[in-house]
Amino acid sequence: MIKVLLFDAANTLIFKPDLLIRIATVLEKHQHLVDVNTLRSKHKLVSEIINFPDRTDRNFYEHFNTELILSLGILPNKEILDDVFTACSYLPWEPFEDCKSLNELSLPKCVLSNFNSGLNELMDKLIPDCFTHYIVSESVGCRKPDIEFYNLATQKLGVEPHEIVYFGDSLKLDVMPAQKCGMNAILIDRFNEFTNFKNRISTFEQIPGVIDKLNKQSS
Repeated sequence: MIKVLLFDAANTLIFKPDLLIRIATVLEKHQHLVDVNTLRSKHKLVSEIINFPDRTDRNFYEHFNTELILSLGILPNKEILDDVFTACSYLPWEPFEDCKSLNELSLPKCVLSNFNSGLNELMDKLIPDCFTHYIVSESVGCRKPDIEFYNLATQKLGVEPHEIVYFGDSLKLDVMPAQKCGMNAILIDRFNEFTNFKNRISTFEQIPGVIDKLNKQSS
């Protein structure tokens, strides 16, 4: 039986709604027209390849944005990279709209995420009174996709891996290591990027159906 719902944070529970629009605006300023859907797909692909540190800085984003712009068939230069960094720095996080449905779920909900130690405070502000535990990479000294990070979660939560459903937006960082740990892993794929992957949902409103299906399989 499923006893705990475990969630990734960035781009699973929370996101920066203005990010892609700002990048597209900068590219248009430099005579490159890129629609937001294409930009979203390329940004997702590059995010799967390049691991984000717990605390990002200008050097990291210059590297990331270089790869992103190259993936669009555009040669990056210092001016474009500077403009993208300036336009996208310190954008606020916001919860996805479907996070409202989480409050209707009776099972304990927890967060396991590569993030800095300020995640607890941020999440309590954006999605209050929802999560019982936060396991954050900067605070515990290990991070996804390290299996030990997932094993630590089962220890802290006091349940067996098969009693957990883990929801994340990355196959590489979320689904694969969670499965290796023995958890039930579900991809949250709101924009239909991973059509070849079966264990995915497009909205958190589908979680009750996921729980029912897994409980029936285990009975």
